[in-house]
Amino acid sequence: METGTTGVAAAAAPAGPLHSHTLNYHHSHYPPSQHHAILSSTSILIIIISGISVIVLVLIFLIMAILRRIKSAKTRSTSFKDNGCVNNNSCRFSSHHTITFTSSPDVRGGCLYGSNLGHKSPRKHGVVQVFTYKELEVATDGFSETKVIGRGAYGVVYKGILADGTVAAIKMLHRQGKQGERAFRIEVDLLSRLHSPYLVELLGYCADQHHRLLIFEFMSNGALQNLLHHKQSQPLDWGTRLQIALDCARALEFLHEHTIPAVIHRDFKCSNILLDENFHAKVSDFGFAKMGSEKINGQISTRVMGTAGYLAPEYASTGMLTTKSDVYSYGMVLLQLLTGRIPVDTKRPPGEHVLVSWALPRLTNREKVGEMVDPALRGLYSRKDLIQVAAIAAMCVQPEPDYRPLMTDVVQSLIPLVKNLS
Repeated sequence: METGTTGVAAAAAPAGPLHSHTLNYHHSHYPPSQHHAILSSTSILIIIISGISVIVLVLIFLIMAILRRIKSAKTRSTSFKDNGCVNNNSCRFSSHHTITFTSSPDVRGGCLYGSNLGHKSPRKHGVVQVFTYKELEVATDGFSETKVIGRGAYGVVYKGILADGTVAAIKMLHRQGKQGERAFRIEVDLLSRLHSPYLVELLGYCADQHHRLLIFEFMSNGALQNLLHHKQSQPLDWGTRLQIALDCARALEFLHEHTIPAVIHRDFKCSNILLDENFHAKVSDFGFAKMGSEKINGQISTRVMGTAGYLAPEYASTGMLTTKSDVYSYGMVLLQLLTGRIPVDTKRPPGEHVLVSWALPRLTNREKVGEMVDPALRGLYSRKDLIQVAAIAAMCVQPEPDYRPLMTDVVQSLIPLVKNLS
């Protein structure tokens, strides 16, 4: 049937080349007006699809940005809660802090990063301000002798009132060449990056011309050194000593195990431990601090700096510094809290000049450990707690650094003792 139809159509069609050409044209092309209409529709469709695609992509990027901000806000909130105090007594740190010493304060126009002369707005927590020498001169009544609250090898500390009413400790550093300048820059750089309830807060600094000053939060009860060893001071009770020991352990735990790389204080001692109105301790004076190795207990070689009697033996003899060097210094502070003695005292009888040598045989002897306790405590302490604290001190001052504990372990050992007392 199909074959017959085809044959009839072929027979009915007139022959000739012109007809053949016309037939081929109509089978292979649309009329011009229809062709342009189709092209126009296609172009519009492509444009519409492209526009929709761009809008979708923009929306996706906006959604991603919003999600990132929400995640970042949650992270900051969690970090704040983790770093915040619980009952104003203890804090936990779960996030690591990455810091470097590559960027140091830069002197521009006579003062680091300019000035805030006349600035009286409330100070934001954690923000390090820049002061002029004139502002600090006003705050201390012209650096009056009546405002002096401390003197050290590297400067004089004044009590001052800043323009916004904040009471502060203002430390004027002696000009000591490159070493003094380096210590100033390290302390500003470090304390403007790290914030912990167990480190004395840096409120601001000044590098106006040749002047170098550091402005810290005011610690009303001063240095532990004075409260332990000055007879005119009220003796610290057992509970307060344990709380101070825990606060100091938390400070070193934060520096060693919650910063990357670790920060080694290198001059941890009683005069660098300050106490607030509630006798909670905070660590100060980071001019000698060093960045540790990123390896666990990794060593770094450096010039020996610090205070005699607090230096770990391996660091004093070789200059090889690790976080365990700070642990030894912490052990010496713990011995002072237990005994009320200073690390080296030539006024003592022979055999008792060096505190660690005299104390070590007694720390692990339950019969003799009571002989070394500070008489100012008058026996008002738990013998069980004493034995535990003595054991911690004995581990911290071990001659071999590998035998010394991590500060996290020290913290976990002291927490139950302090909780039981409270």
